[in-house]
Formats: sequence, C-alpha cells, structure tokens
Amino acid sequence: MSDDTRWRRSPGPGPLLLGIRHHGPGSARAVRAALEAARPRAVLIEGPPEADALIPLAADPEMRPPVALLAHAVDEPGRSAFWPLADFSPEWVAVRWALEHEVPARFIDLPAAHTLAWEKAEEEAAAAPDTAAPDTAAPDTAAPDTAAPDTAAPDTAAPDTAAPDTAAPDTAAPDTAAPDMAAPGTEADEPAAERRMRVDPLAALAEAAGYDDPERWWEDVVEHRGGAGERDVFAPFAAVAEAMAALREAYGIGGRDRDPAREAHMRLGLRAAQREFGEQIAVVCGAWHVPALRAKTTVAADRELLKGLPKARTDMTWVPWTNRRLARASGYGAGIDSPGWYGHLFRAPDRPVERWLTKVAGLLREEDRIVSSAHVIEAVRLAETLAVMRGRPLPGLGEMTDAVRAVLCEGSDVPLALVHDRLVVGDVLGEVPEAAPAVPLQRDLGREQRRLRLKPEALERELELDLRKETDAGRSRLLHRLRLLGVGWGEPVRSRGSTGTFRETWRLRWEPELSVRVAEAGVWGTTVEGAATARAESDAAHAGALADVTGLAEHCLLAGLPDALPVVMRALADRAALDTDVGHLAQALPALVRALRYGDVRGTDTRALAEVAAGLAERVFVGLPPACAALDAEAAEEMRGHVDAVHTAVGLLGEPATEGEPGHRDLRRRWRAVLRVLAGRDSVPGVLRGRAVRILLDEGELGPPEAARLMGLALSPGTPPADAAAWIEGFVGGSGGGGMLLVHDERLLGLVDAWLTGVPAAAFTDVLPLLRRTFSVYEPGVRRTIGELVRRGPGERLQGAGPAGATPGFGAEADTGRADAVLPVLRLLLGLDETEPDNDLVGAGR
Repeated sequence: MSDDTRWRRSPGPGPLLLGIRHHGPGSARAVRAALEAARPRAVLIEGPPEADALIPLAADPEMRPPVALLAHAVDEPGRSAFWPLADFSPEWVAVRWALEHEVPARFIDLPAAHTLAWEKAEEEAAAAPDTAAPDTAAPDTAAPDTAAPDTAAPDTAAPDTAAPDTAAPDTAAPDTAAPDMAAPGTEADEPAAERRMRVDPLAALAEAAGYDDPERWWEDVVEHRGGAGERDVFAPFAAVAEAMAALREAYGIGGRDRDPAREAHMRLGLRAAQREFGEQIAVVCGAWHVPALRAKTTVAADRELLKGLPKARTDMTWVPWTNRRLARASGYGAGIDSPGWYGHLFRAPDRPVERWLTKVAGLLREEDRIVSSAHVIEAVRLAETLAVMRGRPLPGLGEMTDAVRAVLCEGSDVPLALVHDRLVVGDVLGEVPEAAPAVPLQRDLGREQRRLRLKPEALERELELDLRKETDAGRSRLLHRLRLLGVGWGEPVRSRGSTGTFRETWRLRWEPELSVRVAEAGVWGTTVEGAATARAESDAAHAGALADVTGLAEHCLLAGLPDALPVVMRALADRAALDTDVGHLAQALPALVRALRYGDVRGTDTRALAEVAAGLAERVFVGLPPACAALDAEAAEEMRGHVDAVHTAVGLLGEPATEGEPGHRDLRRRWRAVLRVLAGRDSVPGVLRGRAVRILLDEGELGPPEAARLMGLALSPGTPPADAAAWIEGFVGGSGGGGMLLVHDERLLGLVDAWLTGVPAAAFTDVLPLLRRTFSVYEPGVRRTIGELVRRGPGERLQGAGPAGATPGFGAEADTGRADAVLPVLRLLLGLDETEPDNDLVGAGR
C-alpha cells in the first residue's frame, strides 16, 4: 500500500482526475508518470464494471496486447460490444500499474448490461413505423472499439469513446449506430439542434490553435513534447481539464446523448471509492468527462439519471484484438489512424525518427528492395529538414511518410502502401491466456487449434493442404466445420498447383469479430464437431431450395460430419421428390457428385449419396428435353451451363465411387441418348443443339461426317441467321477447344466459312456480336491460324494440306532438323547410349 505522504492531489480539491486520449501514447506516458508520482490507494478507470473480475488477467504473462474486453448478451450473443486496449492505451497502462503495485483497480463507466440493452431498445425504436429515425450521428455509447477518444488532449476520433464498440447481431457497428435516445430526464434542457451536433474536442482545440489537421496538432503539443524534464507531471492534465471545461461550457454534452447517464454512473462509482479509500484515488477517463466528474451534483440526481435504463444479462471476457481494428479505417466509429506508428512512439520515445526509418528499411529489404544505410541516413535528414520547414518540433508521421516515399521508395507509392499496411497500421494480433473466461465452444476450438498447429493470425495467408496427411485432413475438417457455423476464419480458393481432390488451398485471416461468431455458434453445441452437426441438421430441415440441401451434403462430407449425413440425405430425398424444376435438379446434381469425389479421398462411405445422385440424374434425363424447348436466348444460355455441369457430373458418376464398386456406367449411355434427342429437335434453341452435337462428337458417339451433316443442316439457308450463329456458339464456343476443332477439321471450317459469307448484309450486324463472343475466347495463336486458313480459301487450303491425312495449316513434309534436335534429350530419357551400334534413334528424324 502506498504511503500517504507521497500523495499529491491534482489542481483543486478531490481525487486525481487524469483526462486522457484513448490510445494516445503521450497520454499513456503521462498517466504512468502521474501514477508513479501520486501513488494513489485505488485506480478508477473508464470501462464496464462487469470487467472488474477480469483485471487480474492483465498481469498474466500470456496476455499480449492488443486485446479487448468483449461483452455479449447471454440470450443473444451476436449483440456485443468491445473495449479494445493496446499496450500504448492509457487505460492499459493504468491497469498494469495498479497490478504491479498491488493497488485496487476498478471500472466505473456505465455497465455493459445497460449499453447492450440500450442499443437494442434504440434499434427497436428506430424500426417502429411511427417513430422518427434515430440520430445516427450522435451516438456516443457504442464506441468501445477503443476509444472514441475522450481525448486526453482530446481524442480526435469521437472523443467520447469510453463507450464500447457495440455490435448488433451480425454486425460490428460501433458507436455511430446509437440513436438519439437519452436516459430519462437528461435532455430536458438541451435544445434539439445542440443535442444533434457532435463535437470532436481534438478538432475544436486544433482549430483554435490554427491547425487544420487535429492529428498533427496532437503530435506537436503532446507526442513530441519532451516529458523527461517535466517539473510537474500533473500540469498537462490540468491544462487539458481546463480546455475541456471550456468546450463543455460552449457545447454542453456535445451531441452525446448517453454521456449524462455514463457520467452519473462514474460519479457514483467515484463516491463509493472515496468512502472506501478517502481522497487518495486516481481516475483515468476520457478528458471530455473530467469537467462532469468535477461537477457538484447530488447522489439523488445521479441516480435519477440512471433510473429506468434497460438492462440485459451479459457475459464478459478478454479476446484478442488487432491493430487494424484499432484504426478508424476499419469501419469503427472510434480509434486511431496509425496504431503501428503510435505503438512505435510509445515504445521508442528516444530517437523515434531513426528507429522508425530503420524499421522501414528492414521491411523493404525483406521485400527484396535495395535499401542501404545511406538511404536511411538521407531519409532521416530529409524528415528533420521537412519538420524545420513546417515549423514542427520533431518529424511527425507526415514528414516520415514524405521522406520514405522520396528516398526509400524512389517516389513510388506502391512500396509505400506496403509500409503503411505493415508498419503504420500493423498486422499484430494479440493473445489472451487460457484462464480467460470463454464459452465451451471457444475452449474446444482452442484445443483443436493447438492440436492441429493452426494458430490464428491477423495477417492474411494461404494454406496448402494435402488431404492424404492426417494433420492436413484434420485442418480441412476444422475449417469446413467453422464455415458451417458461420465462423469465416478461412475461405477456400482455387489451388495454383495440383487440381486433384486431395489438394485444398485456404486463405486464412483471423478477425476479432470471429470471437463473437464463436459465441453465437455456442448455442449449437459445446464442441466444434457437435455444433456443426446440429447446425447442419437444422439447416437441412429449414432449407428452401434443393441446391441448398445438396450443397449442405457436400459441406457435411468436407467437414467430416457422418452423424449429420443421414438427416441431410433424408431432406435431400424429400426435396428431390417434390421439386419438378429441371433447372433446380440440374443445378443440384454437380454438388452431389463433387461430394462423392471428396468423400472418396477422405475415405467416407458415400454409397447412399451415390444412389441419390443417380436417381437425381435419371430425373434430369427425363425432364431435360421438354425443359429445353421454346427458351429465349438468356434462358438457353443458362440451360447450356446446366447441360455442361450435368455432363461433367455424369462422367464422374459413371466411374466407380470406390474400389470394387461397379459405378453407374449405364448413366452415360442414357445421357448420350438424351443429347441425341436435343441435337435433333428443331424446337430446342440453336446454342443447346450445337452444344449437344459437340459433346457427342467429343465422346465418340458421332463421327466427323455425321457432325458435319448436322452442322450443314443447322447452317442451311432456311435457318435464321441468329439461330445459326447460336448453333455455332454452342458447337465451337467456350474454352473447350472449339478453335482447334475448326483448325483440324477442314469440312467444319468450310461450312462455317460458307455460311458466314452467305449471311445477308442486313442480318450480319445482328449476328456479329454473337460470333465475336464465340471466337474471342480462342487463344491468339488459334485465331491467327483460323484466319490464315480462311484467307487461303478452299482450294489453297486443300493444296496446303499436302497428302491425304496431313494436318491443315502444317507443312506436308517433316522438319528433320527440328526432329534431330530432340534426340539427345530422348536418349537421356530412355537411357540409351549413342555409341552403341544398335541405337535405332540415330537418324530417326530423317
């Protein structure tokens, strides 16, 4: 316990009131110096009182800022609020000082129970038909995200900040969402216009000082002010309190309708601490609130302000936070623009310029950019020169940025963007100890993350998984289960390497809001697997579309949820039996077949799924021909996509699902019969008929002569040009090698050429966009070869083809010189010795 003789009061009677700027490193240093000088018997901090029991965890070695206090409604976990803290936050410094000196620390702001319930009441009031829209610009309370700064020399971003960053269900909306709704009796004397005018104290003070940039003013008067030789460590707080008093006198509550209730609760907490500890108390709060805490009010008046406030049952814990979420650019109503820079100022008060530019140089070198010591020296000189020219005591972030751009980045903003992202903002993710309270699902997730060595990181990264390895397969299952639960930690992306089903690529990035999603998902179970199973069963029972159920079946296989599959399969069978839309059936089939292939690599028993897929395919076969009749161009193009998807699915479904099973090979024969029907019906749009002919040709069901005959019929003079062009698009359009088909088949190219030259001039402009779309997807070399063949004309094409069987567009004779050039490589591959007399590769090119 501190010695009373060391106690020093702030100017004026009463406790020591330390008005700070939330997330201000200068405020943090000043708070530490003031606490060391005053040695109070208790420290009161702006924050939710429910977090008092969590304060001791701040001393845990495993606790690494940035972290946040998370409060959520017990019956509605998605309704939540955050109070973020970084190592340079004055509140964090105060908490740590109290723990190190064994001094009681307490939070005295409005309880989170009121904050969350107030948010809900305001949303319901805003949604009511006869109520006025809430004043979204005047919320103060939700700014937990650190801090809508109450600024210690006011925080430039919504100084009111003591309020948490609240998030309504499924949203992270902070402080700005709070409607103009105050506690009973708080607005009687406040004009409506004044209540709606939200004041930024930092901006007001900067403007009064002649600055157009509040951040620059704050750096000049606080961050760059030498504090080592400060005679009176309390003087800055006295100056800030005087400035805030003037602002409060001019602006009242400054448009923050919840402030009267919050400040009333703070005063009640302060009085309770005074009764227990006397006057030897330090209060760390946003500077905006200091005049209100000094105001003379009665206990009855303060209690009247809190009377009738809504209340909700809440839980609270510590969660990891990130630098990005401390920045206002991330979408929160409170915070700072450059948390990485502020952290640097706090941790490197001596020689901040040299140390910062050294860090920048190290980052650029890691990215293989040439940065020498001379670059750093010149950048330091330039930054200091710019500061002198601009009349600043020390180079600020603006001068640093200009110097880095000019010297280290050679005038380019591209590497400068990397510096801003990685250093100015930063990609730090905090850590909380295992002892922190958590819902059972969160604890199980933590165990799985440790078991699979899959650590959450704030920096986005790609993870390549080989599903043949047990650890990678477990990681895949965990990520898929979390996706089922709505916890989007990872997102599957297309692999740049192997396309086999045993490969998966994920893009991972942990966001603080995911902790809320985990709490929300806790209603489904206490383990990740159990919760995902329950969620899948519920989604299957309430799914509206057949494709949703088939996609769910695929997700269940990917997530390894065998207990959920029977329920999903029953729902799938029921939906498939009732759904008569062929488009829906065709859309659902590919997902089922993909699930079969994924199940194969994961060793899952998918026989029941294969039977359902086969039955679904049969229904598609029966209903597809009538469904393809009399379609307009847009519907025909959509149906073409369904035909391609079903063709791919049938090809996979016809193979044995697992070793030893016969598969469903008869489906391929049935499917080809359906395609023949489509190819021969005049009522089917040309794009579908052409596509059916092309698939049959690729499958070997049609020979080139028969395909040429069908093309001739489709391109005959009696066919409308638009329908003929659509047929061509279906036959040779897309990325399926249609261009090479025309290059290698003289008759087909001749038919297209003859039809195109015979199109009437009036119709040519109508079919030209369709033809351009068809041929524009070809590779440049293919288009060039087709153009050369067409330019030659029919006679020259035949002459150029050489002997029968020669490939069009290529010479008739072999190029022996080029053939001989590959012989050394071929000998190496085959292990032949060129000195052996029986080496029959010699002269092979001749």
